[in-house]
Amino acid sequence: MESAVRSLLQLLLLALLSPLAYASIHVYSNQAFVEVGNSFLLSGGSEGIFSSSSSNSSLIRFENIKLSRTEEAALDEERGAGLVQVVIFEAADRNNIGGSAYGGQRSICCTPDLAKLEGCKQGEIIRIPSSTDPKWPYVLNVNFEGDSTTTELPNQEVRITRTGMYNLFFIACEPKLKGLSMSGKTSWKNPHGYLPGRMAPLLKFYVYLSIAYALLSVLWFSQYVRFRDDVLQLQHCISVIIGLGLLEMILWYYDYANFNNTGMRPVALTTWVVTVGALRKTVSRILILCVSMGYGVVRPTLGGLTSKVLLLGVTYFLASELLNITESVGTVSDVSGRARILLVLPDAFLDSFLILWIFNALSRTLEQLQGKRSSVKLDIYRKFSNALAVTVLASVAWIGYEVYFKATDPFNERWQSAWIITAFWDILAFALLCVICYLWAPSQSSQRYAYSDKTGEGSDDEEAQSLTRSPHDGNVSLVKLDQGKNGENTASPIDSDDDDREVEKRQ
Repeated sequence: MESAVRSLLQLLLLALLSPLAYASIHVYSNQAFVEVGNSFLLSGGSEGIFSSSSSNSSLIRFENIKLSRTEEAALDEERGAGLVQVVIFEAADRNNIGGSAYGGQRSICCTPDLAKLEGCKQGEIIRIPSSTDPKWPYVLNVNFEGDSTTTELPNQEVRITRTGMYNLFFIACEPKLKGLSMSGKTSWKNPHGYLPGRMAPLLKFYVYLSIAYALLSVLWFSQYVRFRDDVLQLQHCISVIIGLGLLEMILWYYDYANFNNTGMRPVALTTWVVTVGALRKTVSRILILCVSMGYGVVRPTLGGLTSKVLLLGVTYFLASELLNITESVGTVSDVSGRARILLVLPDAFLDSFLILWIFNALSRTLEQLQGKRSSVKLDIYRKFSNALAVTVLASVAWIGYEVYFKATDPFNERWQSAWIITAFWDILAFALLCVICYLWAPSQSSQRYAYSDKTGEGSDDEEAQSLTRSPHDGNVSLVKLDQGKNGENTASPIDSDDDDREVEKRQ
C-alpha cells in the first residue's frame, strides 16, 4: 500500500513538472489562412461563454496577435494596404455574416456586384447587425501599412454580456493576401474561470462522483478487510476496479480545477487521467467477461481462452486510450474534431464484440449452473445477467439519443446540456459496479461461491446452509448427515422436494 501511494505521488509530481499545453488559452503558431469561398479564413476557436456579472467578467482577450503576408502581396501597389478583419459572433447570429451565394456557396466577402445589391463595402465582410444587439457580430479591423510584411493587432479585450456559443474568425477578403499566416494567442474567460462552458458543469460532477466512489470504497474495503481470509480472486479484481475508479475521478477533478484556475492544462496530467480511465474501462470489461464465462465459479481457469481474453483486453485498451487522448488532451474548443469520429469506430466495434461474447458466455454458464442444480450461484448469475441486460439497453438507448442530439445541433447551440452526454457513461459504469459489489460482496460465505471439485459441483447444499441459517439456528441445516465408515459425518444431497418441505416447516 505504501509503495502504491509513493508511485501515485511520483506520478502527480511528474505531471506537474511536465510542459504545459494551452487549453482555454488558444495559441496560434504561424497558422495559415484557408481559402473559403471568396475569402481567406482562420478559425480562432469556439466556446460556450456565460454572461458576466459586474464583479466577474466574461471576455475574449487578444494578446500578441501578429499577422504576416507574403512579400509579393506587400509590393502590390495596386491593392494598397491589406485589410484583415477579426469577427466574433454568437451561434444564433451565424447567418448575419455573409450574404448571397458566390461560386456555389455563401459569400463571406462583399464583391462589386454584391455591393450594388446589398449595400455592403467592397473588400470587407458582409455583416448584418443582430436583431438583439446592433453591435454584434463584433468586428475588429487590422491593416498592413505600406510595403510591410507584418502587422499586429493591439492587445485588447472584448466583453461578453450575453450567454451563448461564441465563434472567432480572422478573415481577409483581398485576393492578394493569399498565403496569410498568424501567430499569438487569445484567452477565453467565463465568470467561473477558464473552463469552456460545456466543460464547466463537469467540475462539480467529478466532485460528487469522487465522493460516491469514496463511499463505495469505504463500504467495500471494510468488508474486504473484515473477511480477508475468505476473499476470492474475483473480489480482488473488483477491489482494483474500485481503486482505479476513485483515482480516475480524483484526477479528473484535479485536471479540471487546474484548467479552470490557470487556463493551462498539463499534457502529462491529462494523459495520465485518460490512461487510468482507459485502464479502468478495460479491466471492468475483462472482469465482466471472465465472470460471464464462469471463471472461479464453474471453472477454475480460462484454459486456452486466456490468451484470447488478454489480446482482446490489450486491443481495447489501445483503442480506448487513442480515443480519449484525441478527445481530451490539448482540447482548446467546445467542438469535437473529425479525428474523434474515426477513432470512435474501432472502440464501438470492440464494445459490440465484447457484448456478444459476454452474453454468449453468460448463457452457457447459466446452463451449466442449471444442470448442476446450484441454485444459489444460479440466482446470483440471473441477477447479474439482468443487470447487464439493463445496462446494454440503456447504453443503446443513450447512443441513439447522443446521435440525435449531435445531428440536430450542428452548431452546438445546446452546449449547456452537452456535459450530460459525458456524465451519463460514468454514472452508468458506477451503477453497474455497485450491482457487482452487491452480488459479490466479501463475506464469511464467500468461498461457497467459488469453484470446488470436492463435491463435484453437483449440489448447492453447503451454499444454502450458509445463506439460510442464522446465528441462533446452528442446528438447522438443509443437508442430511450420514455416518461414514470412519465414524465421521459426511454430507449427502437431498432432493428438491425434501428441500422445499424443510423450508416450509421452518416457515
